Amino acid sequence: MSMANKLSMPGRRFVIGVPYAWLFVFFFLPFLILLYISFVDMGNDINPFKPLWDPETGVLHLKYENYWTIFRSEDGALFDTLYIEAYLRSIWYALCTALLCLFFGYPFAYFIARSSPSVRPALLLMVMLPFWTSFLLRVYAWKGILADQGVVNQALMALGLVSEPVQMLYTNVSMLVGMTYVYLPFMVLPLYANLVKMDFRLLEAAYDLGASPFKAFWLVTVPLSKAGIVAGFMLVFIPSLGEFVIPSLLGGPENLMIGRVVWDEMFTSNNWPRATALAVVMIALIVVPLAVYYHYSGNQAEGRS
Repeated sequence: MSMANKLSMPGRRFVIGVPYAWLFVFFFLPFLILLYISFVDMGNDINPFKPLWDPETGVLHLKYENYWTIFRSEDGALFDTLYIEAYLRSIWYALCTALLCLFFGYPFAYFIARSSPSVRPALLLMVMLPFWTSFLLRVYAWKGILADQGVVNQALMALGLVSEPVQMLYTNVSMLVGMTYVYLPFMVLPLYANLVKMDFRLLEAAYDLGASPFKAFWLVTVPLSKAGIVAGFMLVFIPSLGEFVIPSLLGGPENLMIGRVVWDEMFTSNNWPRATALAVVMIALIVVPLAVYYHYSGNQAEGRS
């Protein structure tokens, strides 16, 4: 008798309902709370936000200003440059991080997939090894590496390439280096999971038909690994978009990203409604492209079937 036949109807509903309950409690419910706070008025130090509905007067205090002020500055201009620039800067750095992770991660994932099955566990262990250490310690390590008296500058001066330390820390480069290093495993693992299932005899067939190695890679390997590329890109881009720690520790004052803006609004200005409104807009920037992509992918799959 199969497991499906052994389970009673209540048992089946329980098994199916557990993941939905988990998603509701830890994802959907917090988002509803976030959405609720974004439509209320700012409170005081004790109560950071006022209730949406006043039980004494029975009036619903729905505040759209928390969203409107994101797109309109205090002087009446259409866009508030602080918030808009923070969003655009976050999107740009997240996109650069995802592309850099793809650039460095794809060859490594391809190398692991083509390696001997006996060697793959050790190579995968190298990829996952950084997860065994503290995220904060890994970022702080780069401060020592990129500092004026750090390893990189000491090596450059020892080789005679520079006469004095080069400013690397608290720059765009240092921030991108840190973000690429931290999120690189999120690109390598889905790419490897996709490439390891590929039939590499297809490349041999492409060579037999006269294709060059690059042409075979571009026309055979890349299309077959499209799912891994998209999965890795999303796994890197989404957390990079709201990154707060790495820009604060490795970036300069000009690298103000939306994660830092949300932090300042919530804990410095104590303006929880505006901070949550900024967070909701950031979530929309993530969800809308994802929904469009999955809708497009679903239509393509139906067309092929």
